[in-house]
Amino acid sequence: MALLLIANLQGAQPAWTWSLYEADGLVVLANEIPDTPRLRATLECAPGTGLATLALYGPGATGMATLTAGGATAATQAERAQGDRLEMALRTDHPVFQALAAEGQLDVRIGEQTRTVDLNGQGLPMLRRFAGRCGG
Repeated sequence: MALLLIANLQGAQPAWTWSLYEADGLVVLANEIPDTPRLRATLECAPGTGLATLALYGPGATGMATLTAGGATAATQAERAQGDRLEMALRTDHPVFQALAAEGQLDVRIGEQTRTVDLNGQGLPMLRRFAGRCGG
């Protein structure tokens, strides 16, 4: 029985989670596997600025991005930062950010590729704290 349990634990996939950090003058909300360098998405800001940077990790095109949350839409430039980090800016008072904070889901479309950032569940209360700290 113990061997079966160990085998199941070894085969278990690591769990993705949302974490909220504040350090070095930034507030960061990260979709990550804790205690690893693996990230799917981050939102970061300097407190009180009202401007958030959304970063998506992994392969993807750069260019104009269409952000959609709820019934709101915004266009912003998506630029490659370090390595596989694709960054775009969004004001925290913009209707797209407000809809994201209310509903917990954001679609990012660049060219033919769409990625979804889903904060429903445990991520949504952290997003609201993030918005409160970042708001201008």
